[in-house]
Amino acid sequence: MSKDWVNEDWVNGLDVTTPTVVTGGGGFIGGHLVAQLRSLGFDQVRAVDRKPVDEWYQHFDDVDSQVLDLGHPDAARTAAEGMGYVFHLAADMGGMGFIEKNKALCMLSVLSSTNMLVAARDADAQRYFYASSACVYAEDKQTDADVTALREADAYPAMPEDGYGWEKLFTERMARHFSEDFGLQTRVARYHNVYGPSGTYDGGREKAPAAICRKVIAAKLSGRHEIEIWGDGEQTRSFMYIDDCVEGTLRLTASECRKPVNVGSSEMVTINEMVSMCEKIAGVTLERRYKLDAPLGVRGRNSDNELIAAELGWEPSIRLFDGLERTYAWIYDQMMSPSSAPSSAAPQVPVLSATP
Repeated sequence: MSKDWVNEDWVNGLDVTTPTVVTGGGGFIGGHLVAQLRSLGFDQVRAVDRKPVDEWYQHFDDVDSQVLDLGHPDAARTAAEGMGYVFHLAADMGGMGFIEKNKALCMLSVLSSTNMLVAARDADAQRYFYASSACVYAEDKQTDADVTALREADAYPAMPEDGYGWEKLFTERMARHFSEDFGLQTRVARYHNVYGPSGTYDGGREKAPAAICRKVIAAKLSGRHEIEIWGDGEQTRSFMYIDDCVEGTLRLTASECRKPVNVGSSEMVTINEMVSMCEKIAGVTLERRYKLDAPLGVRGRNSDNELIAAELGWEPSIRLFDGLERTYAWIYDQMMSPSSAPSSAAPQVPVLSATP
């Protein structure tokens, strides 16, 4: 069969005739990735998630959608069977509130991660992408709000986020050794705080951008012009818009870079600054109430993009304000029409969906 390469230069090297599976395909990032693969002309796309299909954030009739619990080896083999490209995004995760209260659940994702690596190896997959997280980075390098941007080497000596971060770091190493020992072509991205439309915005698993958009919208609609902020609002982060995340994922998969790479924005802001952006978008000013005993995570985190720029000639570039405008508009529409919203308000039931 002749090769039918993707036309876009930024994913040159990926063959649209290669059968491709996305685990966590019913989740936030996974749903956007599946949509992009369809747009690029991939003609055999499989999406796998543990949630019932009617709870997926995005669903496409021309995609092979399968409900499978990848914590079981047989399910992972079914997911990987006949697939040349494997994008493993499935994980039990959420925002800091969820991560800090569900450490065992987060670590149980190691079952699906292990099973998918074995299944991809046995299926002779050509490329295996693993969605890791900035939570792998050592906590002692993130104690100051004015943090030095994290380089990939800062994951060691290992002291990652308890629970979720340990699972991610362990699976990174496993992917590396599957490449060394079995020849499986693995690629690893460390995502930094992904946000955007068609994601969780309430229920306990949402992350800061979506939560703040929701709170600002609720305050505006209710006329109670106040907002609760976790911590003192001076903790710092960088946030990556979903379009940059998907593009970075495909660029890295198409590349020859075998090292874990930051895929995140280098635009660092305080939570207070992000609240101000949402206030500007909404056209309101809110009284701020600070919940100092709320789960906060590290004090500061930002992405050093030197390696991704060197390896891919690219880095995430969508400004936070621009991404928030789009995210705010989408969440506003969902809140005004609750029946059209995805089932994001079910945090008590462990689900496998796309990672952070």
